[in-house]
Amino acid sequence: MFASIPALLRVPLAILLLIVNTVLHVVVLFALTLVKLLLPLHGARVVLSRALVAIAESWIGVNSALFDLFTRTRWHIEGVEGLERDGNYLVLCNHQSWVDIPVLQKIFNRRIPFLRFFLKSQLIWVPLLGPAWWALDFPFMKRHSREALAKRPELAGKDRETTRRACEKFRHLPVSVMNFVEGTRFTRAKHDAQGSPYRHLLRPKAGGVAFVLDAMGEGLHAILDVTIVYAQDAGSLMDLIAGRIRDIRVHVRQRAIGSGLRGDYENDPAFRERFQAWVNALWAEKDAEVKRLLAQ
Repeated sequence: MFASIPALLRVPLAILLLIVNTVLHVVVLFALTLVKLLLPLHGARVVLSRALVAIAESWIGVNSALFDLFTRTRWHIEGVEGLERDGNYLVLCNHQSWVDIPVLQKIFNRRIPFLRFFLKSQLIWVPLLGPAWWALDFPFMKRHSREALAKRPELAGKDRETTRRACEKFRHLPVSVMNFVEGTRFTRAKHDAQGSPYRHLLRPKAGGVAFVLDAMGEGLHAILDVTIVYAQDAGSLMDLIAGRIRDIRVHVRQRAIGSGLRGDYENDPAFRERFQAWVNALWAEKDAEVKRLLAQ
């Protein structure tokens, strides 16, 4: 609708509306969060938690509508049929750009339970959004270098405990837990430095996936295997807002969670080897899926 407006006017207007949408929703979110913190009644806190999620979904819905109004981005989505609003999913996805997050939010908003990401602890300081993520029970993780973990192995245990506490909380409400399995955004330099065996992907990190599956137990009923491809380049959030990302292709595949995917990844070497083989096979399929989508 507004995509034909000259970029000099269109882009600032789109940014302004996105900011206004964020501020309005976050103010209401913070007000309800304060009420939730002050109320001792468990039942009331549960109702308020659902209200907080409804506010977040409304914010995502308006953002998505603004992207549709102000850009000519073409969306090609496969495999979202049959998703359940009250199901519990582990969402696994390749990672190329910050654009991946609004893409995932747009295609899954109100189709599955609200997506929650494991975030780097530094992101809690992002103005407005950091406290909002905290209010919505996003788990914040501290990432440590191999050198730091070698000196202080207990640091790894703290992240596992954070994950376990988050998963325990998620057991009692419909949830979609999001995991970028590569652990970082794809670049050709990272790909070459890793010696990745995949043409379009970095090496997957199996440990975090295994730990969430084990910690959630029977609380998760399916895996959503998501592949995102940008026809030209992943770009940045500003590229998405400005309409410079013209084609986005997303393929979603539901996968069953067999009993063989749950086990003690840390202490059972045989299970760890099997699980790593499963993740590597999944990533080989995803690499072929990226090739297919690019060919379109």
